[in-house]
Amino acid sequence: MTPNRTATTENFPVASWLIRPANRAPIMAFYRFARAADDIADHAPIPPAAKLDRLEAMRATIAGEAEAEPTSLALREAMAARRLDRDHALDLLKAFVRDVTTPRTATYDDLLDYCAKSAMPVGRFVLDVHGEDRSTWPASDALCAALQIINHLQDCGKDFREMGRVYIPDDMLNAAGLDIDVLGGTRSPPALRTIIAELARRAEALLAQSAPFAAMLRDRRLAAEVRVIQRLAEDLACQLQVRDPLAERVAHSKPRAAWLALTAVVA
Repeated sequence: MTPNRTATTENFPVASWLIRPANRAPIMAFYRFARAADDIADHAPIPPAAKLDRLEAMRATIAGEAEAEPTSLALREAMAARRLDRDHALDLLKAFVRDVTTPRTATYDDLLDYCAKSAMPVGRFVLDVHGEDRSTWPASDALCAALQIINHLQDCGKDFREMGRVYIPDDMLNAAGLDIDVLGGTRSPPALRTIIAELARRAEALLAQSAPFAAMLRDRRLAAEVRVIQRLAEDLACQLQVRDPLAERVAHSKPRAAWLALTAVVA
């Protein structure tokens, strides 16, 4: 996530009009909780120890051990009303703790492990809100991991410059003879472009795994939103294989996003 983003300005839809109104409230409660944790981990001008204390207050509130943090309390109440699993929120907090304590990513497997905490719980929560079968989780996990990797590639320069955060695996940089300082530049050298393109191809492979996801869902409106997200992600994964996120913002224009969404919904 990025400061000043809202549910309407994220790269991918968050509880859009496609989602049934009754299901939007708990999803938005989860989003506001995630946004609050993100603001603490990434952007609050406080020392790491203080960030960890604030994230712990969020964990304790979700767990029912405290009433310390408003967005966590609101989510806890929303989950209780729908009898939803709190583990998704607790797993997400682990990712934000990791952001504070571990600013580098050693290997691609470590990146996927991070996605298992930072992205997959979001999809699983949305599925639980809709009462979908948990057999859909692997396809959802693949989609969410792909979205997370795409976001990391889009923001790789900004993450490094503003937070010293590097999600591109160290072993890939080392094999190419690159130092992380390369991410502070205004243009990627050929070796870094090769790494970014390779990670985009791996995201594309995850999207191939998630391609059947929408067809698995009972809720047709959720399925439509998933088709939109899948289509937007596929397009960005292709763009990141040929464009340089250090030299330009690799993102959809509003007209292109609208066109891709329309073609996905009517497909």
